Amino acid sequence: MNKSKRSSRRRLPPVRSGEIIDYKNINLLRRFISEQGKILSRRMNRLTSKQQRLMTIAIKRARVLALLPFLNNEN
Repeated sequence: MNKSKRSSRRRLPPVRSGEIIDYKNINLLRRFISEQGKILSRRMNRLTSKQQRLMTIAIKRARVLALLPFLNNEN
C-alpha cells in the first residue's frame, strides 16, 4: 500500500523539454545554485548525470562572464 503511493506521485522534471542548458539562461541556472552560491548536487536537483555536467559547465561559464556571482555572502 505504501509503495503504490510513492509510485503514483509524479514529479515534474527540473529541466523541461524545451529548455536548453546554456550559460545565457540565467533564470534556469539560478534554480540549481544554493543561497550561498554553491552548485547543488545531482540528488537535490534530480538531474541526470549528463544534465548535471552540462549544468555545471554552464554555471562556471556564467560565473566567469560575471553573469552569476561566485559567492553570495550577503547577510
